[in-house]
Amino acid sequence: MSELENGGPLHGTPATNTPAEGGRPPAETVPEAGPPGRTTAAASAAPGRVAPPSPPKPRIGDTRPAPAVPHPSPSVDPSPGPSDPGGRGAARPRGNGNGSRGPGNGGRGSGGRATVDPALEDRDPEPRPVGPGMGPEGAGGPDNGDGDGDADADGGPRRSRGRRRGGRDRKGKSVGRYLVAVHVQPHVTQISMLEGRTLVEHYVARAADETTQIDGNIYRGRVQNVLPGMEAAFVDIGIPKNAVLYRGDVRYDREDVEGGAPKQGSQPRIEDVLKAGQTILCQVTKNPIGAKGARLTQEVSLPGRFAVLVPNSSAFGISKRLGDNERRRLRRIVDEVRPAGHGLIVRTAAEGASEDELRRDVNGLLDQWRVIEAEASRSDAPGLLYREPDLAVRILREELNSEYRGVVIDDRALYEQVRDYVGTVSPELAERVELYDAEVEGQPIFDRFHVHEQLHKALDRKVWLASGGSLIIERTEALTVIDVNTGKNVGKTNLEETVYRNNLEAAEEVARQLRLRDIGGIIVIDFIDMEIRENRDKVAAALRNALARDKTRTQVFDISELGLVEMTRKRISEGLIESLSTVCEVCHGRGIILDQSAL
Repeated sequence: MSELENGGPLHGTPATNTPAEGGRPPAETVPEAGPPGRTTAAASAAPGRVAPPSPPKPRIGDTRPAPAVPHPSPSVDPSPGPSDPGGRGAARPRGNGNGSRGPGNGGRGSGGRATVDPALEDRDPEPRPVGPGMGPEGAGGPDNGDGDGDADADGGPRRSRGRRRGGRDRKGKSVGRYLVAVHVQPHVTQISMLEGRTLVEHYVARAADETTQIDGNIYRGRVQNVLPGMEAAFVDIGIPKNAVLYRGDVRYDREDVEGGAPKQGSQPRIEDVLKAGQTILCQVTKNPIGAKGARLTQEVSLPGRFAVLVPNSSAFGISKRLGDNERRRLRRIVDEVRPAGHGLIVRTAAEGASEDELRRDVNGLLDQWRVIEAEASRSDAPGLLYREPDLAVRILREELNSEYRGVVIDDRALYEQVRDYVGTVSPELAERVELYDAEVEGQPIFDRFHVHEQLHKALDRKVWLASGGSLIIERTEALTVIDVNTGKNVGKTNLEETVYRNNLEAAEEVARQLRLRDIGGIIVIDFIDMEIRENRDKVAAALRNALARDKTRTQVFDISELGLVEMTRKRISEGLIESLSTVCEVCHGRGIILDQSAL
């Protein structure tokens, strides 16, 4: 991915150091933008010195214009100095004229095109000074692509690239990697998450989802029947279909177990803990899918912005995605703010949060729990006690951070609700919530951010790869099968190399499609057979790396001798296709109609 998509700075072509004649110390030579074939002033002033290469000509498909002759930067003296013959201290433009990065870009190719997101389309190339103490990248030192960031131009400490990207502005617009576009219709709300211009996640919430989209809601339930053979109980929570509670999700006191407390380390049978007609407090962990009811747990938890409260529990934890130093810092804070008698889990979003912010978050969750407890004690009838916020607020609670350059909403009521919530939990990000007026902009929000065409492609059975290969995605009752084909990709060297490159590209696209289509359960990927074991290992590693960006839990096994990869992805919802379609009334989802005349 190019740095433009990441919201980071562009790096220019590194300067070339050549040995000087007459024993003079080597000086940095910076190529100036000019007509092809013309030597620079610096080259003509040094006899015997090889002229630096001219910037490449613009190519078809470039997203930025060719660099113009740079004007001197105010911070750089354009006049030649004693140690700078030929005016080599002049400013130079960022980039190399074709939107690609120069050497030192962490292993990325230098011939690719940069994709500009809508927030950066109007960015003009600006001169970049080269002065003392600045490395060949022109940004305070070389960048080795290890993610540690660059040093400041004044020799200051190195900052992480993610924090730098999230904290800057460009022409008054926030710079970040992700954008959330929310489209509200009378009976459905759609939320798209874009990385650069690429659609990576899409959510659909309907007005009738009071009985289907209930993940996270807390209910007062009544046990209908207990099935010892299934080690489960069916619970009425006030919706048409009973929910299921498995033995592993049952919470109990050892003294209340019928027949005496179980042995140490063993779990009692479910019929000894639950009885028909018993009232329990439970929370939905998985939405009802198809003929299956919602899944419940008695281990209730209340998620906040920075922490998750686990009432009446001793649970404690800190996100493993945080660094060791940050975990130690948060551990000291949690010891101060953790409420007595309740468990607390610190989320990844708490990175950099102060003690006051964590304390406010925990106190708000405690107030919510007191309200739920009071409501639960009023009656024994099954019903809803706590409802999760709207889908847009829920996603922002889980995801919003400094890497999001904006949240654009085309409905004023929802915009005000989201803005108030973000202003409460993250005031520094409140200005990134924007109201989109389709009449003023002249086009719908999904057209403005190129969501419609990507969404239609995500509903197709066939997915084309950039090289000409393709994916065929077939969903069944038990599993999802993905077939990888070379298609129009004929390669250039040999069959093994062609297949290997096609499989590498397919691994990236498979991970994206699983996330975008929200496919869960068992997944079998049929890669094209590769003879070399090392190639199979590299493709499997590429698939795992691509899936690491997915917040949904996955498990991937190695590629078999037949080129098959077996993996699982946690199923949370019914999926994108099911949320945007209905079963055909004629064929009932089979896709075929039997020839009745032959039968």
